[in-house]
Amino acid sequence: MSDIIHLLPDSVANQIAAGEVIQRPASVIKELVENAVDASATRIDVVVEDAGKTSIQVVDDGKGMSETDARLSFERHATSKIREAGDLFALRTMGFRGEALASIAAVAQVELRTRQAGSELGTCVNIEGSQLVGQEPVSCALGSNFLIRNLFFNVPARRKFLKSNQTELSNILQEFERVALVHEDIAFSLTQNGSVVLSLPKSTLRQRIINIFGKKLNEQLLAVDVETSLVRLSGFVGKPDSARKKGAHQYFFVNGRYMRHPYFHKAVMEAFEQLIPVGEQVSYFLYFEVDPANIDVNIHPTKTEIKFENELAIWQIIVAAVKESLGRFNAVPTIDFDTEGAPDIPVFGNAFSPATVEAPVLEVNPDFNPFKSGSSSGYKSQRMDWEPLYDGMEKSVSPAVTNDFGGGDFSSSVPDDLTLYADTKDTFEKSTQHYQYKGKYIMTAVKSGLMIIDQHRAHIRVLYDRYRKQMEGSNGQSQGLLFPEMLQLPPSEGIVLEHLTDDLHALGFDLSVLGGGSFSINAVPSGTEGLNPVEMVRGIVHSSIEKGCNVEEDVRHYIALSLARSAAIVQGQVLSNEEMEALVDDLFVCRNPNQTPDGKVVVAILEQDDLDQLFG
Repeated sequence: MSDIIHLLPDSVANQIAAGEVIQRPASVIKELVENAVDASATRIDVVVEDAGKTSIQVVDDGKGMSETDARLSFERHATSKIREAGDLFALRTMGFRGEALASIAAVAQVELRTRQAGSELGTCVNIEGSQLVGQEPVSCALGSNFLIRNLFFNVPARRKFLKSNQTELSNILQEFERVALVHEDIAFSLTQNGSVVLSLPKSTLRQRIINIFGKKLNEQLLAVDVETSLVRLSGFVGKPDSARKKGAHQYFFVNGRYMRHPYFHKAVMEAFEQLIPVGEQVSYFLYFEVDPANIDVNIHPTKTEIKFENELAIWQIIVAAVKESLGRFNAVPTIDFDTEGAPDIPVFGNAFSPATVEAPVLEVNPDFNPFKSGSSSGYKSQRMDWEPLYDGMEKSVSPAVTNDFGGGDFSSSVPDDLTLYADTKDTFEKSTQHYQYKGKYIMTAVKSGLMIIDQHRAHIRVLYDRYRKQMEGSNGQSQGLLFPEMLQLPPSEGIVLEHLTDDLHALGFDLSVLGGGSFSINAVPSGTEGLNPVEMVRGIVHSSIEKGCNVEEDVRHYIALSLARSAAIVQGQVLSNEEMEALVDDLFVCRNPNQTPDGKVVVAILEQDDLDQLFG
């Protein structure tokens, strides 16, 4: 048999390696910006065209490279960060494996202009698909200027799977923000298609956070700062009253590097236990400084997953540090005994001539009988005697099933169990079609047994279909706001909202883009009065980001679903017979009344045979 194993050409091997490191335009920007940070840049400017699909340019004023280094930097495993295996455990730089530039050059057309301090001329290197096209001396500024054109030009299958420009730009901003949040001593800017999206001057850490996520966050941040033999932990956590279900800004950094760490996230949430509602999140920006020998950053190609040697001990430090911060800034709810502004209470007597105080006299009427006819017992009614028999029957069941509950057919005397059961049974059979159980389920008799409907999910189903129809016909009715509501979003979320504007307008929203991540909400869809417009729009944006919407149909689905969830009647809301009847009627004209748009059960049938067996 002939041999079948062979070595891959370098160009193919580089494309395979690039698939691990370079997944989208945001990956290119992450690698180039991190290299600029390692080059001691004080300013880094990023310019993209068509969300990086056409071109990406990263310019820094760092150390620059020599002619030889500029050419060698595009070779695989070429690095200035490590020389031996032991160096892997003493890293304090962003990149180190020497794969970033080689991976980028394998799938794009790259031009590098770079000059070192003290050199009159720099050098220009051009590479396409890992092949050197040319290198020559040029006049250029100090530092490095990378220009990346036509990403994935030689891997069309990869380019085909890139998302929409709005989604790719949002990913770029997320990576950009992660680097900017840990290097507040560096000035950054990001420009898309000639428009400045984000401009960040050098600042303090707190100011950098505010510059990215908005001024409103400033009043919500509590400082965290603790130093132990294992770790120094610093940064900020949000106040408990800033908790929200979606959209919390949550960041961990270790030795200047962004990381994901679900275990440490749970530690932060444990510190907020019983301070925030279940299911809600708070923002946090926490920075770890540890001995590089105690962490392993080389367990994932993008280096966002990091292994700590003493995770349990650090967990305990996180919980204690966050709790201390909450207590130090009085973020934990307390009973306020402040008497400032309270009315003066006169004091009887004084220390030299105390007033005489007599004990109160208790008067008892020995002839009092609460059951005696005509007795002045103080009872407004005999409702207390009725309530055990009436448990579980909602007021909305029938106007006839009442007495002290609003009039009705019962006598003034307290009926026994059988009398009450017989009367209510007759009432249900004669005048009632639906019965609401514990403000959650609507029950009604059908031919096959007992039909049970989840009222909250049913309303979601009805509203979802209604909103989708409005979007398709672009006939959403608007309700103008007396005073426009202001919404501030970070750039990565603002880009998404701009993309959703047309669909939101079709629903009945009226939004004005004010620039800088600011939006004015001028009108909302009719039927959503009473809901918070800002939180409603923010929730739609976060749902869109979480689901990775890249098709108009998906965008409309998540907009309609988010809006339906926000506007649907809540569990526990008591409904009248007419309201239950209308909801059931609306449900069964929907395209799929049995399930919510996200696949949850709306209607269940308890078969007659199963009911009979319960009493068999």
